[in-house]
Amino acid sequence: MLTVLAPGPLTTVQDRGRPGHAGIGVTRSGAADGVSAALANRLVGNRPEAAVLEVTAGGLRLRAGRTVLVAVTGAPAPVEIDGRPAPFSAPTTLRPGAVLALGPPRRGLRSYLAVRGGIGVPPVLGSRSTDTLSGLGPPPLAAGTLLPVGELAGEEPFVDVAPVGAPSDRPVLRVLPGPRRDWLVDAAWRALTAQEWQVGNDSDRVGLRLAGPHLARARAGELPSEGLVPGALQVPPDGAPVLFLADHPVTGGYPVLAVVVTADLPLAAQLRPGDGVRFRAVR
Repeated sequence: MLTVLAPGPLTTVQDRGRPGHAGIGVTRSGAADGVSAALANRLVGNRPEAAVLEVTAGGLRLRAGRTVLVAVTGAPAPVEIDGRPAPFSAPTTLRPGAVLALGPPRRGLRSYLAVRGGIGVPPVLGSRSTDTLSGLGPPPLAAGTLLPVGELAGEEPFVDVAPVGAPSDRPVLRVLPGPRRDWLVDAAWRALTAQEWQVGNDSDRVGLRLAGPHLARARAGELPSEGLVPGALQVPPDGAPVLFLADHPVTGGYPVLAVVVTADLPLAAQLRPGDGVRFRAVR
């Protein structure tokens, strides 16, 4: 077992998510920055489906009940074991009773902690991910939570360090035209791709609320609800777009102006309030 001593602002269990259930109103969820989560699993030799901890803005402290191999990736946060500095983006050993602590990241928002064997909480609909919108999966961690270590270890790890750069606080995300681009004035597309937007304070795993110019509608009336995907840039009546992330709703009734390329979503997942972001059209 791992014992959570402090969860920080928000720490959840995440894996690759639960695809295939949109028909019953369940989104995929899963790690917001899937690239960093996968790297953490690789560093400790886990199978790709193993669950990790997604730590938002640092602050996690946990104690090991037995010897375990761990690795932290994603937003570069200071790592300490029993008060002494420990490596980031590299495997390290926790001895029985040792306390691991993550400080706030210097850049980016979400760090990922993998333990060899994975986090062994019971799966729900085939996934151990916490869905913060629907409440499916394990609840966000709290002080005193006991986390079992799973049995999803693979081959012994052979990588001793993964030098990955810190995420940008002003990334450029590639976008494709959305299915309802015609519901907004032509100037809305130009405004979306011509200037920097700022991430709002009320952003979370569901989506990023963006501040910038007003994106005006070309049509009156309302759309019937239709399917949404991660990366959809939906424009509510106030004209301020929302970029949907891992825990997005499966349907929505506001026009989708654009969709962020899937490969760029990990960059979006590392944006924090106040960061800037630009969009570049690729078609």
